[in-house]
Amino acid sequence: MLIRVADWERIRSGEVTLQFRRWKRPTVRAGGTLRTSLGVLAIDAVDVVSRVTRAEAVAAGFPTVAALMSSVDRREGSLYRIRLRFAGEDPRIELRSSSDVDGLELTEPAVALLRLIAANPGVRAADLAASVGREKLPFKADVRKLKAKGLTESLEVGYRLSPRGEAYLRTIAD
Repeated sequence: MLIRVADWERIRSGEVTLQFRRWKRPTVRAGGTLRTSLGVLAIDAVDVVSRVTRAEAVAAGFPTVAALMSSVDRREGSLYRIRLRFAGEDPRIELRSSSDVDGLELTEPAVALLRLIAANPGVRAADLAASVGREKLPFKADVRKLKAKGLTESLEVGYRLSPRGEAYLRTIAD
């Protein structure tokens, strides 16, 4: 679920507590979280709705129902109301600045990927994937797994190792 950058501060402050999306099926679920580079959102409820009240439009950051509805995608699917709140900072930020790698074990393919990124910072995912004969999307999924462990950071283009990723490679080189 994409959140407009303009809505982030308002979600963080609690001013915006609802989002509306039109989906064939929801991409988030109640009780879950959505981790983004700007923080973690708690998803408190996901409900199909047939109409939106003015109070709901305001809670979604719009002055009117019409303004809200003009921003909702027109594709096929049901209209969903998502109740959410800011749950905290992205835990990966603190993790990746740490040099603590005690107990962290990676598979050989993950280590190879980490070394590839170390040798090629800022290189596009498609180019990195092609250099090792892989498809881009599965390659990116594997990089996200490293990112979740605080080992890599996304750049505007490509990736680089985090301090934690560098520390991990130093420990296995010894």
